[in-house]
Amino acid sequence: MSKQIPIGLLFSVTGTDKNIGIDALDGAMMALEDVNADPNFDFEFVPHVRDPGDSLSLFRRYAEELLTEQGCRNIIGTVTSSSRKEVIPVVEKHDALLWYCCPYEGFESCENVIYIGSTPSLHMVPLFEYVVPRFGANAYIAGSNYIWGWETGRVARELLTACKGQVHGERYIPIGSEDIGRLIDEIEQKRPDFVLNNLIGNSSYAFFDAYRKLGERDPYFLSENCPIVSCNITEAEIDSIGVEQLIGHFTTAVYFETQPNPENQTMLDAVHKRYGQARRGSTYMVSNYTAIKMLAAAIRDTGSDGVEPVRSNLHARKFDTALGPLKIDQWTNHAALRPGVGKFDGLGFEIVAAADDLVEADPYFVHFEAKEFARKIAAHQKSTPHLRVVK
Repeated sequence: MSKQIPIGLLFSVTGTDKNIGIDALDGAMMALEDVNADPNFDFEFVPHVRDPGDSLSLFRRYAEELLTEQGCRNIIGTVTSSSRKEVIPVVEKHDALLWYCCPYEGFESCENVIYIGSTPSLHMVPLFEYVVPRFGANAYIAGSNYIWGWETGRVARELLTACKGQVHGERYIPIGSEDIGRLIDEIEQKRPDFVLNNLIGNSSYAFFDAYRKLGERDPYFLSENCPIVSCNITEAEIDSIGVEQLIGHFTTAVYFETQPNPENQTMLDAVHKRYGQARRGSTYMVSNYTAIKMLAAAIRDTGSDGVEPVRSNLHARKFDTALGPLKIDQWTNHAALRPGVGKFDGLGFEIVAAADDLVEADPYFVHFEAKEFARKIAAHQKSTPHLRVVK
């Protein structure tokens, strides 16, 4: 009989982030089934699934339960930064690992967390390098009122200041609120070059719908003139936002289902076989799938699911994944990835810009040089005509 290794899956499949949580959990479960069916692994994973919904206290309680009562030494999960920060003290206390697979605001590093999501150096920087030369450097920032919205807005201010841009307005609303009329009114008055969307869940969906209606009555706000740009919109939320509402707007990610690497095609074939042709792949699904496969490879190589052997194994190797090539930094535990920018074309995200090689994560912006960023923006501006249809 194969050795059984318990593993915790901590995702909200109900509540504000249910679309992301469902995609993440499905990706993790696909990988678990692959590992358990593969004779190259002399063990099998036993999943212990918990759904904290929107309760931060349940994240902490369930993490404690998974580690102490179920014997898990690895937890795959959490989506929001607030939920991640609830779990980190628990995995530190019990010397376990949390695998975090979502884009986040950076400025964090923990020995007990493996970060497979992107930081601002891998999402904000490439997004602004693409958007600013084409639309302008004056933005309006709309966000949900918690750490992701605040910190992403703060980084955006720094980037825009570096290229002599401005923030024409910045507004945060309660998580889940669909009362976004004031945002739309202020955007219409301020007339920025683009809108940075840091909203989550239903707030974001309501915003896209209202913004489309704004564009219908004022062509200045059509997506080809003043787009919404996001760091957290993926294929997982296309159906909730609506195809018409999303057309022409931009997002940045370290994975798009349209990317051509063979590992991605294999992943998508498996997704379609399991869930049908209509099911989309997203960075949340693929990142959590990848996390499970990386963990399994490390356990196979070291014979242990403990923190130190697994972490050391990750640091010593490079992975070929559906995300593309991936490497975990030994100092920050963050993944080096290949970021890109996508424009929704009605079917999916057309990749309009992508890194040629792996980009090292820089969670604290230690290596970021504002002058070099501004130089790149200026160079692109000279070669990119900037036209706007006005009312």
